[in-house]
Amino acid sequence: MVKEAKDSSIPTTHRCLIVGNYCHDVLIKDDVVIAESLGGAASFISAVLDGLSISSDYISKVGTDFVYSVNHRPITSASSKTTVFHAYFSTETKRQDRILKRISACDPLTPSDLPNSNFDFGLAVGVGGEILPETLERMIDICKVVFVDIQALIRVFDPVDGTVNLVHLDQTGFGPVLKRIGFLKASAEEAPYVDVEEARKWCCVVVTNGKEGCTVYTKDEELPVVPFSAFQVDPTGAGDSFLGGLVAGLVHGLNVADAALLGNFFGSLTVGQIGLPKFHSRLVQRVKDEVLKRRLQCSGSHEKKEDGPKRLKPSDHEEFQAALNAAKMVAAQSIKECKWDLHSSPGALEQPIRNGQQRLLLNPVCEEPINSVDSKP
Repeated sequence: MVKEAKDSSIPTTHRCLIVGNYCHDVLIKDDVVIAESLGGAASFISAVLDGLSISSDYISKVGTDFVYSVNHRPITSASSKTTVFHAYFSTETKRQDRILKRISACDPLTPSDLPNSNFDFGLAVGVGGEILPETLERMIDICKVVFVDIQALIRVFDPVDGTVNLVHLDQTGFGPVLKRIGFLKASAEEAPYVDVEEARKWCCVVVTNGKEGCTVYTKDEELPVVPFSAFQVDPTGAGDSFLGGLVAGLVHGLNVADAALLGNFFGSLTVGQIGLPKFHSRLVQRVKDEVLKRRLQCSGSHEKKEDGPKRLKPSDHEEFQAALNAAKMVAAQSIKECKWDLHSSPGALEQPIRNGQQRLLLNPVCEEPINSVDSKP
């Protein structure tokens, strides 16, 4: 399904097209704003892909009120404001989910906004209804393999207060187009809104499930992929980081099982931080080394077993898991995954803007030890 890169070095020459708007995320606990951050799936995915030196183009729209500096300049709309999401948490329960509301929405992304060039990988990752059926169809035309986050297609928004709800994929206009994509990603909460058994007949379906890790569905196989331990501080963008890791693994020539493991890895790092994650340089370099090593191992193994049946999960998959766990420990002092107290929040602590990405960082949102990814930017 995904062609292996010919060059064994990192970075590779594969190019990715990421389509989805940036937004302003506001986290609110008990009616008090506790954090404001750059949001949107594109921002979380770029943190992973940029870190792993993957060349990518980003098509996003913002309003003139956009307040963050980003590595990939968005299209500025003069006719609408930046998309804004409010995420509401409560101390009354320790639940991991939250009430999500879209306060404002920027203009949708149209086919004419996309570049007139070809890409190896395309990611349709809208969060606020900005992906149109015709835009996705254009992505399929210019990208060899297209990944779709189902949230871009099935989210609907209450016309009064913007509360995010989900509708079944059959109620959208995306059904016919999706039969031409390569990968479909959904959280466990979103999976009931798409017929997974039907979708797996024409693409690879990946379902993330928080502390359970994720499950990969192909036409012939179903493979659970193990999680990585983490203390959840903020689930925002974890599924986006997962998707970034999955794509990064495939771009660098890993098989689907190992790429999904890399996705779980980056998702676990994201839930341990508030807002847009920061990945320590030592950690990123160690991951690059392990990915290259893993790719070379798989290439050699494939040459030896080319006459045998191709399985979704290689026999030495656990070795890669152990290597990523070891990489995580290298930068353990720099990646804070401590236990946060949801119930005793002493007050806000304002911190200076760093690269325009985090405007307000204060008390953590929830206290919940988990083992990996789930999404809801």
